[in-house]
Amino acid sequence: MTMNMVIRNIQLVAVIFILAGTVLAFGFEVNEMYKAGRVTLADLLLMFIYIEVIGMIGVFWASKTIRITYPVLIAITALARLIILQDKDSASINLIYQGGAILLLALSVFFLTLRYSKKLGMNKQNPGEEA
Repeated sequence: MTMNMVIRNIQLVAVIFILAGTVLAFGFEVNEMYKAGRVTLADLLLMFIYIEVIGMIGVFWASKTIRITYPVLIAITALARLIILQDKDSASINLIYQGGAILLLALSVFFLTLRYSKKLGMNKQNPGEEA
């Protein structure tokens, strides 16, 4: 067995643990919403984060690579959830910083997507590279 195969097998085992943990967390969140008898926007955003992680795992399993945009989108959702959850007594500058971070992440997704634009003639990919 080559070193690449060993590393690949370790990655697959790690992905299975991440998937199991994400599914369990999703189930616990649904249970908490059921117990509380209500669903808040913060709950929905947290569940959306779980769905994005599961989607990222699905893409990794199928293609053996992780598109860099998935973790960035998860970060944007997490920051949005943080903004929603923060109390009204927190410093206003924090909201500006968090909003700026979301803007920077959104711009990075835009430019990452743009790098393979056919209209700009930048649609050439290196072998094994995904958008």
